[in-house]
Amino acid sequence: MHDERRRIEERVERLLDQRIKPAVHAASVPFEVEAWEVPDEPVPFTEAQSATYEPFAMGTPWGPPWGTTWFKVRGEVPAEWAGKRVEAVFDLGFVGDWPGNQAEALVHTPDGSPLKAVNPQNQYVPIAHPAAGGEQVDFLIEAASNPDILANGFRPTPLGDKTTAGRKPLYTFARADLAVLDENVWHLSLDLQVLRELMLELGEHDPRRHEIMHALDRALDALDLDDVSGTAADVRELLKGVLERPAHASAHTMSAVGHAHIDSAWLWPIRETKRKTSRTFSNVTALAKEYPEFIFACSQAQQYEWVRDNYPKVWERIQEAVKNGQWAPVGGMWVEADGNLPGGEALARQFVHGKRFFMDEFGIETKGVWVPDSFGYNACYPQLAKLAGNEWFLTQKLSWNQTNKLPHHTFWWEGIDGTRIFTHFPPVDTYNAEFSGREMAHAVRNYADKGRGTRSLAPFGHGDGGGGPTREMMERARRLANLEGSAKVVVEHPDDFFAAARAEYPDAPVWSGELYLELHRATYTSQARTKQGNRRSEHLLREAELWATAAALHAPDYAYPYEKLDRLWKTVLLLQFHDILPGSSIAWVHREAEAEYARVARELEQLTEDAVHAVPTTAGAIAYNTSPFGRAEVIRTPEGTTTYVEVPGSGTAPLGNSEPPQKVTVTEDGVLDNGLVRVEFAENGTLASVRDLVADREVLPPGAAGNLLRLHTDLPNYWDAWDIDKHYKHRFTDLLDAESVTVTENGPLLGAVRVERAFGKGSRIVQTVTVRAGSRRIDVETEIDWHEAEKILKAAFPIDIHADRSTAEIQFGHVHRPTHTNTSWESARFEVYGHRWVHVAEPGYGVAIINDSTYGHDVSRTTREDGGTTTTVRLSLVRAPRVPDPEADQGKHRFTYALLPGATVEDAIAEGYALNLPLRVAESGTAVEPLVTADGPAAVVEAVKLADDRSGDVIVRLYESLGGRTRTTVRPGFPHTGATVTDLLERPLADAQPLTTGSDGTVTVSLRPFQVLTLRFRKG
Repeated sequence: MHDERRRIEERVERLLDQRIKPAVHAASVPFEVEAWEVPDEPVPFTEAQSATYEPFAMGTPWGPPWGTTWFKVRGEVPAEWAGKRVEAVFDLGFVGDWPGNQAEALVHTPDGSPLKAVNPQNQYVPIAHPAAGGEQVDFLIEAASNPDILANGFRPTPLGDKTTAGRKPLYTFARADLAVLDENVWHLSLDLQVLRELMLELGEHDPRRHEIMHALDRALDALDLDDVSGTAADVRELLKGVLERPAHASAHTMSAVGHAHIDSAWLWPIRETKRKTSRTFSNVTALAKEYPEFIFACSQAQQYEWVRDNYPKVWERIQEAVKNGQWAPVGGMWVEADGNLPGGEALARQFVHGKRFFMDEFGIETKGVWVPDSFGYNACYPQLAKLAGNEWFLTQKLSWNQTNKLPHHTFWWEGIDGTRIFTHFPPVDTYNAEFSGREMAHAVRNYADKGRGTRSLAPFGHGDGGGGPTREMMERARRLANLEGSAKVVVEHPDDFFAAARAEYPDAPVWSGELYLELHRATYTSQARTKQGNRRSEHLLREAELWATAAALHAPDYAYPYEKLDRLWKTVLLLQFHDILPGSSIAWVHREAEAEYARVARELEQLTEDAVHAVPTTAGAIAYNTSPFGRAEVIRTPEGTTTYVEVPGSGTAPLGNSEPPQKVTVTEDGVLDNGLVRVEFAENGTLASVRDLVADREVLPPGAAGNLLRLHTDLPNYWDAWDIDKHYKHRFTDLLDAESVTVTENGPLLGAVRVERAFGKGSRIVQTVTVRAGSRRIDVETEIDWHEAEKILKAAFPIDIHADRSTAEIQFGHVHRPTHTNTSWESARFEVYGHRWVHVAEPGYGVAIINDSTYGHDVSRTTREDGGTTTTVRLSLVRAPRVPDPEADQGKHRFTYALLPGATVEDAIAEGYALNLPLRVAESGTAVEPLVTADGPAAVVEAVKLADDRSGDVIVRLYESLGGRTRTTVRPGFPHTGATVTDLLERPLADAQPLTTGSDGTVTVSLRPFQVLTLRFRKG
């Protein structure tokens, strides 16, 4: 037989694109259209309803960036269309086919009921099926003219903030018609698409490919190009045979679930996400009525709350779909948070607030974690997920890895404490599947667990900016349910997929430790003020809860601020979304985030002040220590003087209750010495020597400069705000020119030297290096006025230590990472994240780098000519990407990092808390016993609060911090009637260890390495 593949394949493609698809809506009549452009921010329907509209013609430009235009459309179904399927079709002037980052609209009935959304992949609104003829059609359409931020690729644009975007219209309205959907032609187009795409994915020598090819050729002979509508049914009849051939018995099963990934903010602000949810959810609930087998999985409780509060009629439709089993709440988190940067307690609260919302609103407890798009996943996730009652975990983001491919798609993921959770990566490698032939074939070829597992999950629907599943996707799923040559598609609930996958593959392999994404490493650093706002908010929330609990227990008239804390927590949790906290959103988003963090800080400061002053005053100035560790340190009094105070963990003490073991001396040339450490400066302001006087050891290698600031060129290949590519290391400038090096504190409690530098394009950095009496910690208080572009600033500490690994704090524990690059896996980790500290050590000696707001860092190891080893820790301080925010990080930054010589991991933990939880001083107060303490260095109290059910019970969360087993006695400083181990939602844990309660109210518990334990003390 002659090879006619090219002729037939090209024939199918042309007829499909140029004859059949254009005939889907063959008959149409235009609407009458009027328009009203909203002057500024979006308005409610009632205001739009009463506005004054002007006539509007097709082909007219409309919509300034971030604008809203309301359109009134009126039409009448022609009488001759009686019995036909009639729809409205709108083309707002779409550019490209991405639904989520351009013009989109929500269509309302005249009474204000949202009906359905319109986007480039979903342009129709149903009118009648069948039509009677003569129906009057009236709609009000809220159209958003959102700009496409990445339309020109990764280039800077002013469109990311309405303050810089201008007012020039972005779109030209192309179509507003009533039209007949020719169902035979529409179904034929789908038959042809499914068969053509399957054919092209099959091997050239596969008989099934040739069978499909010749069937298509024969069938298209029956198509009259002058009467596509009249002959479409004949063509479909000829294709029945190849469409009805069943799949192979061993065919892969693709469990499909509808999905609409909606970034809570990204290339659009939060206010636009609120509207995106209404549009997408309107489409989804409409599709559910049309396809009874349809199931839609939806995460992010925050987005549900927006719809509940702003779109009550859409909310009613969601509730109905949930009851009918067609809508599956998943994820159990407040938002799909970043997987690396939120603190441990914040990540726990993501689960608490997310799961509780779904339970309260739907009576459903979600079973799985749904985070398909976050930029890596910390190694504490499995434990926290299980403690929140989850059974499974889903993501697909690691398919984006630059270098290494994970060896499994279905596996058990093991966290740092040993907890395992059943995990799946969809081999389709997207959370926006469409059931294309390419996707179906890729999922089967890519699936890594063949021979053991037989199924995978495919979230289908347009996403990122929403959009969701379409009727075309559902039609494809029906055709692919049992089709020879393809995987078998079954639409089902994710819980059902995970149950079946686990049943067939219970002994799946284990992946231990963090799920590190080999991409988007700059998200540990970009938008430094956003990250600093998160870190500060997390610690202010801890303070407010601790002292509010103390006030509730000690001040009879004090009312615990449940509602305010709930609201503030939810604000912080929203801002941990995986495009806000990582710093990868447009300028508008980060401008608002910084303002929100400032508001949160003001409110939390006030809540803490109220709590502190609620207890009757019995003494003068009091220091309040929110850290779980006792501490003795130098602080400033309200009058501005310095004093020394010793305060127990989670307790209080009067100022000046102690004296430091030795005072600070400062020489004329700026040598700082407190008997524990001695710091010497080079003329250029770098650290020339850091001497650990206790260990009698120099910390810095011979000739090395400590706190060396290095400015690197930083232009990644793509994804400017997200990525830092390895070649950034090759070009740099060391900041060695100091304008001044000045002693600013001359003892006896503080010694400090200020170093000022100017560099680059008008940037300045002022650093004050401080040594305090009684402390080995050397603080570097930093102020930067940053005006660079496409640069990254690093602070380097070369250390005379042979460290085979670095240790970095993560949520409720820490991880070890090799300092070598023996394999591609280690080499790919050239930039990593940590929370409050990084520690490097050799047997017998260690050094920690502490910080109060940064996350990104790198650790490397070199051998010197003298044979010694230098381990260098470099903190990433600030970047300057220009996409999607061309002014990212510009302006002023203030933060502190510190060097801690002679540090164990235990020391690093304690000083990490101390730097991030500075002592709070009240001019007058009451010295009270610590609210809760835990004996020994390993058990750390992380949170103290009143129970969410308002019973008055006290919740105490603690964890094992050193990576070993420990037995500790928890000592509550309040009366109680007993304690219970609970899950994160404060419910009794069924398989919890029995507690030993002493006659004095103490509770003794055993903790495994890195175990998180929640205790509930019943009100006394």
